[in-house]
Amino acid sequence: MLFDLDDTLLNRDHAVEKLFLIVLEKCYEDVKLSERNEMLKKFKEYDNRGYGNNDKVKVLEAFFDEFPPQYRLPHNDIQDFWNRQFPNCFSINQETVNIIKTIKMHVKVGIITNGSTQRQKAKIINTELNHYFETIIISEEAGFSKPDKRIFELALKKLNVEPEDALFVGDDLEKDIGGCQNTGIKGIWFNPQRNNNDTEIKPYAEIKSLAELLSYFT
Repeated sequence: MLFDLDDTLLNRDHAVEKLFLIVLEKCYEDVKLSERNEMLKKFKEYDNRGYGNNDKVKVLEAFFDEFPPQYRLPHNDIQDFWNRQFPNCFSINQETVNIIKTIKMHVKVGIITNGSTQRQKAKIINTELNHYFETIIISEEAGFSKPDKRIFELALKKLNVEPEDALFVGDDLEKDIGGCQNTGIKGIWFNPQRNNNDTEIKPYAEIKSLAELLSYFT
């Protein structure tokens, strides 16, 4: 069983909120609650536009342009700031760990994630996910990213598993589900927000919580 990382195993939205608080503390003074809520909303919008892009300078530069700070991070320091701070904003709950441990008793498990090697490895190590997975594939390291079928084929090769014997769990219909199913892997759409599927992609299954995966082994 293969997993996506961000917004599947790890709650990226919560991490973005924590990073916003770090930016607020470092760069701003005496922000009113009403303004803080608007700033967080915009911060998430800019982050979402830059999601999947390794260059995070544009995200913070755009945010600073809209909300001029008392202390503005120098242009050349923004990427390093993001790379150092953001991975530390992630945490994993014990229920997710227990689910992974249970699944691991039955099948091999791996992670396929898009993103920079530095940040993704830091997230995985900080949350100790590296202890539970036989293989971890990061797009920058692999040289291709989801939905490219080659990144799924690489994971299958490392686990010595045939496509028809694999399941992939992810939150992104195009990159995760479309990508894996083009490789012959059954795609399980992780959809806790109960979003509508407005695409032509038809997942093998849809789940609202990772706990639902246990039914495949019991």
